[in-house]
Amino acid sequence: MSDTHPLSVAIIAGKRKEIPELVQACLDAAESPQSIVENRLVPAMAVVGERFKNNEIFVPEMLIAARAMKEALKVLEPMLVEAGIKPEFNAVIGTVEGDLHDIGKNLIAMMWKGANIDVIDLGVNVAPADFVAAIRQHNAKLVGLSALLTTTMPAMRDTVKAIREAGLTAKIMIGGAPITYEFAMEIGADGYAADAGSAADAAMSLLRASA
Repeated sequence: MSDTHPLSVAIIAGKRKEIPELVQACLDAAESPQSIVENRLVPAMAVVGERFKNNEIFVPEMLIAARAMKEALKVLEPMLVEAGIKPEFNAVIGTVEGDLHDIGKNLIAMMWKGANIDVIDLGVNVAPADFVAAIRQHNAKLVGLSALLTTTMPAMRDTVKAIREAGLTAKIMIGGAPITYEFAMEIGADGYAADAGSAADAAMSLLRASA
């Protein structure tokens, strides 16, 4: 596993145009699609997340790297599906009811995908009942709730309550500009991420603990 491989380096640098050729080079070298994801994409996005946490890069660079990672997945996902290979974990994510902001949610969804989690993105302004239905439909192991507005924090509380009352066992992780760890614990969430850089590590900790 190395983040110095040309494909990993290109993803970290966000060199989107180079990605298909570099993925093909890995395939030509007899690397399996699953190995490319686990040994090239995941380490690259881990580096991106770490640099973001350390304020070495910012949202624009993170988005560029995430888009490069998506180019690699475009090539690999059909092969993984054909081979019947699925990510070990799956997650549902969305911005809570009343909130139309999606940049933070999108970044976290991309970081989760970069950690090889299958992500079902419900979009913005998602009602508690819709989160419950999606968790049930996909048998999701993790749900991410995002909010940027202080005024939509009660909707986050209502969503956590609805998931708990439905008897679902998915781990609940929350985040967003006004959200704190204390608020997460107060409303009964399982976890909290201060930023997209720490979101993948936090998600994997919750998922492994419940596996």
